Amino acid sequence: MDYYSSKITALIEEFSRLPGIGAKSAQRLAFHVINMPEERVKGLAQALVEARSGVRYCKECFTLTDEELCPICASGKRDHGIIMVVENTRDLAAYEKTGRYEGVYHVLHGAISPALGIGPADIRLKELMMRLQGEVKEVIIATNSSLEGETTAMYLSKLIKPTGIRVTRIASGVPVGGDLEYIDEVTLLRALEGRTEL
Repeated sequence: MDYYSSKITALIEEFSRLPGIGAKSAQRLAFHVINMPEERVKGLAQALVEARSGVRYCKECFTLTDEELCPICASGKRDHGIIMVVENTRDLAAYEKTGRYEGVYHVLHGAISPALGIGPADIRLKELMMRLQGEVKEVIIATNSSLEGETTAMYLSKLIKPTGIRVTRIASGVPVGGDLEYIDEVTLLRALEGRTEL
């Protein structure tokens, strides 16, 4: 039995489709939006539509941006000879919060997972190998400490080492099974500074 009108129910259902949003949270969000001033609701709706239509991949590192190059790749102050490989844009943001990494990134948009049918061709490895033809001196592999992240790290190491480029892996300050986006800046910084050769 429906407790709400069809429009309220539809709004709750849309919120509940978002990751991490259960039925109660969806209901709270729906009623919050309904009680917001109309101008703020229009602003929220416009921001959603513009983000979806205007955000694309950086042509160099493949993070999300609304320009051709993201601010990191476009910066002349960053060391373009050091590339940190991460699984997703959230991981990139986690490292940027440390304020200490001065290189650039490469976002794979996933990790190798034979169990899920995700192979090397399904993530941005080909694009990474193209970037390594430039003046790159080190690749830091900062994939998650999960089975998929470790598999991806080992695959990358075997792929990159024959090129003569230094390959390092972030240190184990990151807990096994932990996702980078949920780890504090101090732990991330220790992991970065304690990286080891692969």
